Amino acid sequence: MRIALVPLFVMAMLSGISGLAGANTPVTPPAAVVTPAQVAPDVQVMTINLNTADEATLQRELSGVGAAKARAIVAYRQANGDFASADELLEVKGIGKAIYEKNRDKVAVN
Repeated sequence: MRIALVPLFVMAMLSGISGLAGANTPVTPPAAVVTPAQVAPDVQVMTINLNTADEATLQRELSGVGAAKARAIVAYRQANGDFASADELLEVKGIGKAIYEKNRDKVAVN
């Protein structure tokens, strides 16, 4: 009978010790959640006026627009007059939806 009580006593001791070990662990509050707005300040996107920009500016500032596409934009403007809206950029040969979508926020007509 004494042998049967020893494992029970050992189990009781171990469970008591493990309970004490967790009792002294300090509780830390969760870390503050940082949103992207808190990390980076507002970035101003430079707007390119399609009716006044030259080839060099178009090529430098617009994504996916090289010398040939910049030349096509200026040629379209000279042939058809000022752009009525930024969407009209889709009418320029070589400018598709993908290039337009990349640059939608960068272009304007004034």
